[in-house]
Amino acid sequence: MKTLLIIDANLGQARAYMAKTLLGAAAQKAHLEIIDNPNDAELAIVLGDTLPADSSLNGKKVWLGDIGRAVAHPELFLSEAKGHAKPYSAPVTTAPVASSGPKRVVAVTACPTGVAHTFMAAEAIETEAKKRGWWVKVETRGSVGAGNAITPEEVAQADLVIVAADIEVDLAKFAGKPMYRTSTGLALKKTKQELDKALEEATPYQPTGKAQTSATESKKESAGAYRHLLTGVSYMLPMVVAGGLCIALSFAFGIEAFKEQGTLAAALMQIGGGSAFALMVPVLAGYIAFSIADRPGLTPGLIGGMLAVSTGSGFIGGIIAGFLAGYVAKLISTKLKLPQSMEALKPILIIPLFSSLVVGLAMIYLIGKPVAGILEGLTHWLQTMGTANAVLLGAILGGMMCTDMGGPVNKAAYAFGVGLLSTQTYAPMAAIMAAGMVPPLALGLATLVARRKFDKAQQEGGKAALVLGLCFITEGAIPFAARDPMRVLPCCIVGGAITGAISMAVGAKLMAPHGGLFVLLIPGAITPVLGYLLAIIAGTLVAGLSYAVLKRPEAEVVAKAA
Repeated sequence: MKTLLIIDANLGQARAYMAKTLLGAAAQKAHLEIIDNPNDAELAIVLGDTLPADSSLNGKKVWLGDIGRAVAHPELFLSEAKGHAKPYSAPVTTAPVASSGPKRVVAVTACPTGVAHTFMAAEAIETEAKKRGWWVKVETRGSVGAGNAITPEEVAQADLVIVAADIEVDLAKFAGKPMYRTSTGLALKKTKQELDKALEEATPYQPTGKAQTSATESKKESAGAYRHLLTGVSYMLPMVVAGGLCIALSFAFGIEAFKEQGTLAAALMQIGGGSAFALMVPVLAGYIAFSIADRPGLTPGLIGGMLAVSTGSGFIGGIIAGFLAGYVAKLISTKLKLPQSMEALKPILIIPLFSSLVVGLAMIYLIGKPVAGILEGLTHWLQTMGTANAVLLGAILGGMMCTDMGGPVNKAAYAFGVGLLSTQTYAPMAAIMAAGMVPPLALGLATLVARRKFDKAQQEGGKAALVLGLCFITEGAIPFAARDPMRVLPCCIVGGAITGAISMAVGAKLMAPHGGLFVLLIPGAITPVLGYLLAIIAGTLVAGLSYAVLKRPEAEVVAKAA
């Protein structure tokens, strides 16, 4: 009899592995064949506290059992499952969430940096849900881990789960609950519409199911590559920040002080350049692969990233290696079928070995040298280009940073700058961070210059935007951009382009990819300081004053809307 084994993820990986191994060995004696495809199963054995809400099990015999008994007496457990399993019918919760009445909603937010979008989206969801009279709790998967964690009891009582995430996050504890997935950008800018869609489009989440084909899942797949790249960048970013600041501290003792062995400057350079920056590309590649294939992708991804460094193909080679490793590992994991007795070897021997061989040989013989040539040419062009080209590049990168306030275009420019740090090219990153500070600073300035055109809430928001701008949190401008995009965005793009152009023109260099003006506290992190500040001030003045002129008084906007 073909048997599907479903183990609750909350039981822990060690217990799940023991149960799967022991039941797999006992299955042959019980004349059962353990399979992975629920559509082919005649019997489903569930180890956990509750049955999953899975329509693919409808009509099949299902048995819910205790994992402790399964481990202690596997043969007796399987005999009981065969004899007592009953036909299954999916519970009513598979229907969309009713749109009337108060709801209990839990949500998860996460963005690549784990700073701005994560918490602003959480606040937007909480505010809109409370307006509707709903009970709501939002768990933030930020840069320092999970905050305001949702308990199992709260999950059990929830009517709806909303996941606003731009990176892959662990959602195993929400198995069986109606779930709607979106991005932090949409949750922040179009909160009302997203909550309405959540009520209509939420479908039960099945972490082990392969047949989930909801509209939101299809949308997720289409944006998969972008999500995987941002996952890699999010894990790489702390490494780059720490390494860059250590290098900057080394330079504070003198540009060439690190060459003298045994000095503090040499130690700082070894920590930053020799260790943190050396791990940057492997971490990027490893976690791109991890996002695609989960843990089986991590080993080939890290190996591919190390080979990208050793072959000189840098961050471009690391990105290619990460995607290649992830999809190869996923292909082997899902397509390679082995006897039950050998299944335990897949995650620890077969997948790491063969995926690492494929990725490693491809990097050494096919990808490494050609990509290294491309990266070398790009680096040479960036380091030797004339002032006119530098100004043009700075304007383009600056404009991109202000186009969608933390969206795909913004993140593409940012990832480009961070990647170039691995080649010791620091000027583009300086232009990118300076331009990214312009929108919130400019809009904060506008609320001060043209106070009468803004209501009280917007004036307070302008003060917050000024602080966020100083910290290089571009998303501080989103509340203004969402309310008046036709005026805010053009002003910010022009201001950002001016800032980026001036930054490149004065030859500004930035050692760390985050921190805003607070990086100035680290000697040598930004050079030249005065030219860099001039670039930020110029773009802020242009964007802020132009919006102050173009902005219609808030009373007039409200009157027209009414």
